Parts: sequence; structure tokens; C-alpha cells
Amino acid sequence: MAGLYYEEFHIGQEFAHPWTRTVTEMDNVLFTSLTMNVQPLHLDAEFAAKTEFGKPLVNSIFTLGLMVGVTVNDTTIGTTVGNLGFSDVKFPKPVFAGDTLRTRTKVLAMRESRSRPDVGIVEFEHSCWNQRDEMVAICRRQAMMRKKA
Repeated sequence: MAGLYYEEFHIGQEFAHPWTRTVTEMDNVLFTSLTMNVQPLHLDAEFAAKTEFGKPLVNSIFTLGLMVGVTVNDTTIGTTVGNLGFSDVKFPKPVFAGDTLRTRTKVLAMRESRSRPDVGIVEFEHSCWNQRDEMVAICRRQAMMRKKA
């Protein structure tokens, strides 16, 4: 697996993930509809045209999911037991259809599990940036990571 084991991380470690993704209108409409978010700011171009943004905003939870998803191949694919939580989630700039996003990750903290000797807890900071080098999302994520056998 491409994912790293607990012992392969260190505090301060940084990843500039190579994959980028251009967000489409379909991404936004499909995600927003699947999650039953009826906010017209995401779905109604006429409504959104009358807002300060002038066009539909991409659903911020889609942005969060994409940001974290991009990190998986370089960090946790096959080596995570699961996410324990997300905190300090912020969206400092809006995302629109047509924006191309890239993600960075930093390891903020690590600790041994108190209840499971075969895993450790890694706290990541994920940040997401658009093609104008504006930060559009940031969060902390706590993940339970497998140790090497």
C-alpha cells in the first residue's frame, strides 16, 4: 500500500500532494443533491446571481471531502484504521465551478494509542488552495494509523 504507517510519520512532516482537481458544476449539483442540501446558493443560478458572489458557490462540504480525499494516496491508503475526528474546519475563500484545487498536508502531532498497542494517532493539518494561490479550506484531522507489524 502507498499509505504510511504510524512510525513513518514525524511531527513537522509536510506533503505537497501532486494531484489537482478542477471542480465542475456537476460535482456541486450532484453532491449538494445527494446530501439533500437545498440551499439555493449552491443550486439556483438566478438566486446566486443576486448575491455578493454573483454565481453559485461550491458546497463547502464537497470542498472538505475533496481536500481530504486528495491526501489519502500519499498518507493513509491502506494504513489507516479510521478517522477519529475533524476540528478547526474553515473556509476562508469561496470555491466556484472551474476552480482548480490542490492540497497540502502537515503532521501536527502524534501519540501512541492508550487502548490499542497496534495503532497510533496522527493529527494532520490539511489545507486546500485554488489556482490563484488563495487558501479555500483548512482543517485538522485526527486519524488512527496502523503500526508496522
